[in-house]
Amino acid sequence: MGCFFSRRRKPAQGGQLPLQQQAGAGQDAASGEQKAPQYSWDLRAKIDPKDYTFSGLKNETVGRLPGKVAGQQFVIQDCENCQIYIFDHSATITIDDCVNCQIFLGPIKGSVFFRDCKDCKCVVACQQFRTRDCRKLEVFLCCATQPIIESSTGMKFGCFQYYYPELALQFKDAGLSIFNNTWSNIHDFTPVSGENNWGLLPETAAVQEYVPLPSSEELKAVRVSTDATKSIIPITRGRRQKNSDESCLAVFFAGDYTTANARKLIDEMTSKGFQLVQTKEVLMKAEDAHRVFQQSASEFIPLVEKGPVVALEFNGDGVVEQCRSTVNEVFSGTKAFVSESKASASQDVDNFYNFADMQMGM
Repeated sequence: MGCFFSRRRKPAQGGQLPLQQQAGAGQDAASGEQKAPQYSWDLRAKIDPKDYTFSGLKNETVGRLPGKVAGQQFVIQDCENCQIYIFDHSATITIDDCVNCQIFLGPIKGSVFFRDCKDCKCVVACQQFRTRDCRKLEVFLCCATQPIIESSTGMKFGCFQYYYPELALQFKDAGLSIFNNTWSNIHDFTPVSGENNWGLLPETAAVQEYVPLPSSEELKAVRVSTDATKSIIPITRGRRQKNSDESCLAVFFAGDYTTANARKLIDEMTSKGFQLVQTKEVLMKAEDAHRVFQQSASEFIPLVEKGPVVALEFNGDGVVEQCRSTVNEVFSGTKAFVSESKASASQDVDNFYNFADMQMGM
């Protein structure tokens, strides 16, 4: 902490003290009453916890519009039969003792923690996801780290899919990458032998059938779309069974159009019937490039030093040939890595994602 030094104030011109001091230090000149000194932190807007809490609600639709939470912590507790929408980014969110609620939570910089909740349906984006003593939660999830459930049963997970105009910037403000989503890699902290406490939602599950669009006039102003093709987060298969034994790794390197290029390739490949299995955005060093790109490493080392790379795994019969031709045709001026053959592709995928999981502590 810095030190504060007291300095004697010079008398005003003519040898007179300023008016406040004539009346006595810290006193009002007119009334002679003592005035508290004002500090810069007194002038900051006061945070009222009630503005960042939903508590004890029943049969209500409530929410916060973009810009109204602005990175603060939020608490949701003791709500029943409610529809709750946080259309902004936050620091952390805790949800306690909620029953039969539909909840949307915009990007959370830290953790979201569900405790003692049951029969809730949620759409959540966060750095860390955890539940304890919960029953029957169905969650469309984007989570940067491995989601954890504890003493919870009947949990179902799907890939986050959602759009409104402010959402991309909110992800950035929360420090979350749209490409880091381990939604299906669940760790059960308290497994029971012979039982499975969690599973995946049907691949055809539509978000709006679980968490409907808001019905209140205020919240309708947020232009929400649950159309999977518009989702801010690329929709991945995750740990679902792959349709083919052929996968392909494509990697874009740091630059002005990295995100746009990755999204464009996803659109091109999925429109041709191939499936996006997983995505990752991560920093690489020269030694990582050697491990992942093998013989081609020297070509890519100068590129990995410019910033994080975005990697995509596609799956489907003939995917390597199609991915290579698409990158050559659509991204001819862009340097990218694409698996060379079906034979080498599975090793490319393993090399990259093993490295990325180690890097991210998975």
